[in-house]
Amino acid sequence: MRNPVLKPLAALIGLSLLTTACATGRGGKKDLAYVARDVNSLYTAAKTRLDQHRYKEAALLFDEVERQHPYSVWARRAQLMSAFSYYLAGNYVESIGSAQRFLSVHPGNKDAPYAYYLIAIDYYEQISDVTRDQKITQQALDALGELIRRYPNTDYAADARLKVDLVNDHLAGKEMEVGRFYQRRGQWLAATIRFRKVVDDYQTTTHTPEALERLTESYLALGIPEEAKKAAAVLGANYPGSIWYQRAYKLMQEHPAVKS
Repeated sequence: MRNPVLKPLAALIGLSLLTTACATGRGGKKDLAYVARDVNSLYTAAKTRLDQHRYKEAALLFDEVERQHPYSVWARRAQLMSAFSYYLAGNYVESIGSAQRFLSVHPGNKDAPYAYYLIAIDYYEQISDVTRDQKITQQALDALGELIRRYPNTDYAADARLKVDLVNDHLAGKEMEVGRFYQRRGQWLAATIRFRKVVDDYQTTTHTPEALERLTESYLALGIPEEAKKAAAVLGANYPGSIWYQRAYKLMQEHPAVKS
């Protein structure tokens, strides 16, 4: 599948002034000094910076199109191209702002699905490893979900569904990391809550077999062998060939409180 981030450019570039993108430059937004220019000159300058891979400069010039000519047809296109340019520059906060501004003014526009997709990807690109706070990860999941709900039959939604699976796996990984931490400290109840969340909320992820095994272990440590037996049974029914089931089975066999 062609990269959906680039897809709308074909439509936007259909006008004689536009082409494609690429460039460098990160950091905070810095407004250009106001110099009155006709819309054609501004848009051409922005397009040139985009072609030269000078993403941030392109974004600022697209912003200037909107600022100087807010009621022109170019202002709408400039908002979306600004969001795209900031995305390529790695300035995700500004990209989100530009896309949200586009949606607030043009909610029913044919390019609205792309704006929602770009917002979701901006969050997605900021996802950090599981050892850190996952607020951005949840925001990415929420944004992807909104896109899928609003435009379920688009290519953007198809790509978003794939990314939702990856984001859920990431969030499950965070729960597992915390659960294992509690296990190492002997805080079995706290660990159980984390592993239970993986099984209940992220059951289609790659972490479920391990979560079930660790639930078995935690329930045994808490003195609740019947719950341990249930977790092991679910593990055996769904992942009979996994190493996690082998470990759970061994634990159940070794535990004297468990009756067959």
